[in-house]
Amino acid sequence: MRVVIAEDLFLLRDGLIRLLEAYGFEVGAAVDNGDDFLAAVRAQRPDVAVVDVRLPPSFTDEGLRAALRARAELPGLPILVLSQYVEQLYARELLADGGGAVGYLLKDRVFDGDQFTDAVKRVADGGTAMDPEVIARLLAHSATAEGPLGRLSPREREVLSLMAEGRSNAAIAARLVVTERAVAKHTAAIFTKLDLQQSDDDNRRVLAVLAYLGR
Repeated sequence: MRVVIAEDLFLLRDGLIRLLEAYGFEVGAAVDNGDDFLAAVRAQRPDVAVVDVRLPPSFTDEGLRAALRARAELPGLPILVLSQYVEQLYARELLADGGGAVGYLLKDRVFDGDQFTDAVKRVADGGTAMDPEVIARLLAHSATAEGPLGRLSPREREVLSLMAEGRSNAAIAARLVVTERAVAKHTAAIFTKLDLQQSDDDNRRVLAVLAYLGR
């Protein structure tokens, strides 16, 4: 599986290369700015790209903007954002097409190589890998008194957040210490209130929720 990396910090970039290669990935390119990232993606056609949000020259949102441009040029390109920050506007835009193959992890919440490489594989396979804090920020931004998210109960919002992380009903039930039947009831209510199509497929449920949050 070929990976392209965009990370401006040398030590972290070198560490990512070594980690991914140790887990059997091929690193096609590792660059430190958005322009070189786009050039590498065009040349390498990677299976997945790992991108920092803040890259030179302004260290604001160059990485996410480059990721969005790359995904526009290569529709469906799997993108895993790895950052210290939650950039809500661009995160929502990245999720908005509802196509999956996206992830957003916070650097200080990645605790081991297995966790990180599992996320890379999941995104490369068309799934999602969203940090709970990213989901919480998107939910907080979207939940207005007038909007559909504002109509969810506190428990339904909790279930929605866990659903958006990619958890099945069984996993949500275990986390909340409730029955699967109770979770199924909450998810049905959530999909009704958000006008989303019901699905028993976990990945389709996640995509539907993330597409909603990306609006």
